Amino acid sequence: MRRREYDEDDVRVRPGKGSRPRTRIRPAHEDAVEGFVVGVDRGRYTCLVTDGHGRRRGRGGKAARTGGEGTAQPGGTLVVAMKARELGRKGIVVGDRVALVGDVSGRPDTLARVVRVEPRVSMLRRSADDTDDTDGIERPVVANADQLVIVTALADPPPRPRMIDRMLVAAYDADIEPLLCLTKSDLAPPEEIVSLYAPLGLPYVVVRRGGELDELRERLRDRISVLVGHSGVGKSTLVNALVPHANRAVSHVNAVTGRGRHTSTSAVALELPEGGWIIDTPGVRSFGLAHISVETVLAGFPDLVEGTVTCPKGCTHLGGDCALDAWVADGHADPARLGSLRRLLASREGAADDERRPDRPDVP
Repeated sequence: MRRREYDEDDVRVRPGKGSRPRTRIRPAHEDAVEGFVVGVDRGRYTCLVTDGHGRRRGRGGKAARTGGEGTAQPGGTLVVAMKARELGRKGIVVGDRVALVGDVSGRPDTLARVVRVEPRVSMLRRSADDTDDTDGIERPVVANADQLVIVTALADPPPRPRMIDRMLVAAYDADIEPLLCLTKSDLAPPEEIVSLYAPLGLPYVVVRRGGELDELRERLRDRISVLVGHSGVGKSTLVNALVPHANRAVSHVNAVTGRGRHTSTSAVALELPEGGWIIDTPGVRSFGLAHISVETVLAGFPDLVEGTVTCPKGCTHLGGDCALDAWVADGHADPARLGSLRRLLASREGAADDERRPDRPDVP
């Protein structure tokens, strides 16, 4: 028996990956439909479809559905989607305008894909400096809002000016118009807190339990407004009054700690009957600002910017050799405005937002 001779043809070689690079060309998804993200929950995005088929578009992705099937809403059809792999680590938040492919019928047990996030008009952010492992990384809160409604109770729990200051800084950074909404005016008068922010020209509305909300409704009409504030200040109660079908859970304030309980666990966008959107966010006890620069805060005070020209390099504008003191002393600006600026700048330094402690009610 002749011995067999083997050569390379007898060995099965697995083909290599080759040197051809993976293409970066991605599908254009020209057939994708337009959606407005109204809710985010564990990697699933609830979107209001606004693809133009039997619907009319409005500001902020608003639409009115006239036909079709799926989960019909006053403003369109709700579609649940997941993020396409091609988006990588790109985050999606409530308020984003997105492009959807796949099953966009909105029927139960169907799932679409988010293949594109449209350019954002604005982005409200906060830093995670309210945790033990402070990293200063920006945390996106809401996209494309044009009004930040800072909800503050006048009592139960008491107002926290430092928290309001920090939210104002975040509004200036995001180029979002702020609005101060003072609730529970039946428990305490608003004059003190209103006078504190008068130098800023901050618009405000005052509401009470069971009272009329006409002024607030008018300020929210045809806008995308995000509601932020401490737990227990009445955000969910306001939402339920403004949007009858919202059914947001409400809770009470702890009599011992003076703090509210988190009833809203995630941000959600709701369409207003009069037009526009409100985005209800979970109650917060901290609003980090580590990502915001001094220049960003100063830009909100155009009457003081010129006075900083002769400030020393690296000036914090909190005092010392700051040229703003002389600028104000010469009558170029209101001293109350400088005081407000310095209060906002000081709020960036990481001081606790929940500054009123049950054992120290005298702490301002």
